Amino acid sequence: MGNDGTWLVVGLGNPGPKYAGNRHNVGAMVVEELASRGSTTLTTHKARARAATLRIGTLPGGAPGPRAVLGVPLSYMNESGGPVKALMTFFSVEPDHLVVVHDELDIPSGDVRLKQGGGEGGHNGLRSISSSLGTKDYIRVRVGIGRPPGRMDAADFVLRDFSPTERKELPFLLGDAADAAEMVVTHGLLAAQQRFHSPV
Repeated sequence: MGNDGTWLVVGLGNPGPKYAGNRHNVGAMVVEELASRGSTTLTTHKARARAATLRIGTLPGGAPGPRAVLGVPLSYMNESGGPVKALMTFFSVEPDHLVVVHDELDIPSGDVRLKQGGGEGGHNGLRSISSSLGTKDYIRVRVGIGRPPGRMDAADFVLRDFSPTERKELPFLLGDAADAAEMVVTHGLLAAQQRFHSPV
């Protein structure tokens, strides 16, 4: 996979202040972190999303990284596919240059994992994107939020704000996930997997 062509890095979440601090919105938080690193701000786009264009990261050798679009759908999570597809069409992004950042129950809180393709693991945002694109073959940055405690329903858990303890760790988690997304774009998926999947 070459670095030619525009990348689209999408962070999933639900719109509005009520959801802003939810675990389910961690993908959107990561994209806001990337925007802040690039000294840019996401603005409303006709694709029913907030978006910004920038050069992401730094290539080996120090040159500015590839052209990328950051996006956060303005739809609810289970309708993420429409805005993502519209952004891809507008900016001429191919599925192999789409990186979706999302919360992941099956990964311990604080861990970041990456994969291309595969199932959606019951994640409504991913399911909507796969359905709209007609392919599952895009890259996912999976941000671990862990399993709910006790008998709490997973749907309730993801729509709750991070706990005070988790909030202390959140800047590190957002930083790691943003680093992972940057590295996919600048160095490729394999290099990013080797860095983020290795035991520290």
